[in-house]
This record gives sequence, C-alpha cells and structure tokens, in this order.
Amino acid sequence: MKKDNFCVIMAGGIGSRFWPLSSEKKPKQFLDILGTGRTLLQQTFDRFKKIIHTENIFIVTSSIYKNLVTEQIPEINENQILLEPFRRNTAPCISYANNKIKMINPKANIIVAPSDHIILNENKFLNVIEKGLKFVLENNSLLTLGIKPNRPETGYGYIQIEDNKKEIEDCSLVKVKTFTEKPNLELAKLFLKSGEFYWNSGMFLWSLESITKAFEEHLPEVNELFTKDLSAYNTKKEKDFIESVYARCKNISIDYGIMEKTKDVFVICSDFGWSDLGTWSSLYEHSEKDQFKNSINSKNVCTYDTKNCIINLPKGKTAVLQGLDNYIVVEKNNTLLICKKEEEQQIRNFVHQINLK
Repeated sequence: MKKDNFCVIMAGGIGSRFWPLSSEKKPKQFLDILGTGRTLLQQTFDRFKKIIHTENIFIVTSSIYKNLVTEQIPEINENQILLEPFRRNTAPCISYANNKIKMINPKANIIVAPSDHIILNENKFLNVIEKGLKFVLENNSLLTLGIKPNRPETGYGYIQIEDNKKEIEDCSLVKVKTFTEKPNLELAKLFLKSGEFYWNSGMFLWSLESITKAFEEHLPEVNELFTKDLSAYNTKKEKDFIESVYARCKNISIDYGIMEKTKDVFVICSDFGWSDLGTWSSLYEHSEKDQFKNSINSKNVCTYDTKNCIINLPKGKTAVLQGLDNYIVVEKNNTLLICKKEEEQQIRNFVHQINLK
C-alpha cells in the first residue's frame, strides 16, 4: 500500500428508489440489502481497505447519518467522517474531501466511489483501481471507470470513447469523447449497438493536483468557497466553516461541473461484475431466483401463476400472490409497495406524494 493513495467514499444519498425498504432515516447504503451480513457501506469499506491504508479512507455523508457511520465503520476515527450539513450533490462533496486531504497530504492520489455499488469480481476490480492510481500519478489527467454495457440500460449515464484504445492487461484506457445523461430506450439501444459507449460507473481517480486545477478552471466559485480558510480543516473550526460554505454553495454534480467540461479526461474500461444497485430491478438481476424466475426473500411467501417478480417482505410476514408477472412487491414498517418493474422510476414520485400527505 502506498501512503499517498487515498479513498473517498460518498455515502450521503437518501436511497429513495429502494423505498420502502430504504428510508431517509436509514437509506440503502446502511442496509444489508444482499443478505451477506454486511451493509453496502461496510462492503465498500472492506473492499478498499485491501489496497488503501485505513487512515487514508474518508467517508462523506449527511450530518444526520454520523451515528450510522460510526456504528458500522468503527475502524475509522471521527476526523475521517466528513459531515455535510445540506445535500449539494457530488461536486461540493468532492471539493470538501479534496481540501481536507490536501491539508494532510498535498501529494495525494484519490479514488472517489459511491458507497452502494456491487462488485462481483473484487480482485479484478482492485487490480483496475491500482492501475488507475498509477496512471493518475504519472499523468495530469482525470480518470473515470467505464463499464462495458450488456443491455440498453436507461438508468445509467454513458461515456462515449474515442478510437485510440490503449490495452493494459485485462482493461483498456481510452480518452473520453462525450458524456451523456440517462438516455431513453431507443438511444440506449443505439449506444449498445455502436460499441462506442460505456456505462458511467460514477467512480473517479485523479491526483489532488489535477482535480484542484479542474475546480479552479471550471468551478471557481465552488473552489473559492472551500479554500477560503484552509486552516480550518482537521481542526475544531472545520464544522462551522463547512456549514457556512454549504449554506452558500450551489447544487451541482461532478459530472456536469467538471468531467463534461474538462478536455483531458480518460476512461479505464473493464468488466468486473459491476452494478450501482440503484433500483429494485438491479437487485433482482443479482438475486437468486426460483424456477419461475421469482426472487423471494422469505419462506412464508406462496406464489401461484406468478413469475419474474422480486418479493421482499419482513421476517415472519406471510403472503399469497397470484397472477403477477414482472412486479416489485415490498413491505417495510407497515408500508406496502406493489409496482410494475418497468414503472419503478415512478417510485421517487410515490415517495414525494406520500410525504406531502
């Protein structure tokens, strides 16, 4: 392990697409959704500590989740938990982490990753990450991880690559041509057919020097806020300083604010069994299924003429389902969701409407 390598785990999302299992009080990154005995956050931490010193792993989360992080990741100290007073998307989150790390090690190379992804082939994944860290150490470029698509997915962003691939063992390194937000189905089919597009994993690697220059050039107003008092970081003054910064900082993603505007961006393309576990359908894909292609988490569920469903019920709950095809059936805390899988993008709207009542 190299002392200059750092990891930033983003764990501030509210997980509304996994409602009602996931709630704002306890979103999906703090749940053992896969039934492994470890939450998604714990699995992410376990993964990165194999190649990054524990003291160099930082977790950025909402201030309301501080206790959940400390309970689930007791190996880290309080200074390694970066508390956001407000949700401001990924660019402010990353700028906060950058400047905190800068005051510890200005020569840092950083991997930034969400806390709720599935990685099936961890050895291959960590091998790719180590190659990526070596690349950003030697090049003044920003790097993202692209995943080879196997279906026309409309829930992911896409990265279009140029045709100058550089093979590095079992992965390819190539310059980014364009970024595209979540496409409609027809466009996603064209992307898949072209072979020029990869899924945007939302994971990034860069040297502290390179990402700082990118913020100075493309998000100077955000950079100015977070660098106004560098002496506050890693001291008792940090909390008050960050609260004042977030109160004035705009809401903007790192993709839109930096990655789409920077010319010197590369993508390392590989396939290590990745999913962002962003939807019930993505969980269904990674779950064991019965002969009728139903994923059921309980022995107390009886199905008749039911297929292609994901059924997640509390322990001890008994249910009989008849005549369902391609549905999501979930209950948590006396709230029941029954929704067509192809309509699950509506779940966020359901949550919003219920909260208004």
